[in-house]
Amino acid sequence: MAQLTKKRKAADALIDTSKAYDLLEAANLVKKTSTTKFDATVDIAVRLGVDPKKSTEMVRGTVSLPHGTGRTVKVLVLADPAKCEEALAAGADMAGLDEYVEKIKGGWTDVDVIICTPNVMAKVGALGRVLGPRGLMPNPKTGTVTMDVAKATQEVKAGKIDFKVDKAGIIHAVIGKASFDAAKLTENANELLLTLVKLKPSTAKGAYIKSIFVSSTMGPGVKVDTRVVTVA
Repeated sequence: MAQLTKKRKAADALIDTSKAYDLLEAANLVKKTSTTKFDATVDIAVRLGVDPKKSTEMVRGTVSLPHGTGRTVKVLVLADPAKCEEALAAGADMAGLDEYVEKIKGGWTDVDVIICTPNVMAKVGALGRVLGPRGLMPNPKTGTVTMDVAKATQEVKAGKIDFKVDKAGIIHAVIGKASFDAAKLTENANELLLTLVKLKPSTAKGAYIKSIFVSSTMGPGVKVDTRVVTVA
């Protein structure tokens, strides 16, 4: 196991691992314990009381973070020429169809989000082997297969993120940067948690929000009190 640096040891010492903090306290600790020279990304990990193997308990969706993610999101829109013009006018970084389909077939994936119109899904669907493992496949459930490519582009650029429970029953999501005010990180986290509560499967038994941790890139995890979330 790699030795901890002095900075990381000092950061770890600020956290009481036996305690679950409220969201604002946790956000402040994440900021204090971020030791990277760059503006670290702040992530949240929420363990849910669901069985992802059951289709009825596969929790996935989207949420618009009130303060965005702090990241520059590179958007590609795959559509016919008229829709591509709309997308570029709305802020898409790239737009086209056949040339990008060929590039992706060749392994190119230098993009963060891909949006497409329903009428080109036959071509996009053939790219599943490349896009699927990278989480880039457009999906109607996340609003990335739509005729309103301009609106979808603007939402993604403004901080709309999609999430999906993993095999271990955990949702991982970006809620901002270490440079954000703790209050903004808290509001972003709250928005995600409220969305997860709304998506609680009717078949889920027992505690739904089992644990919450927030952390920055290469920083220690801070445990959040699950009682901050009210589950109906």
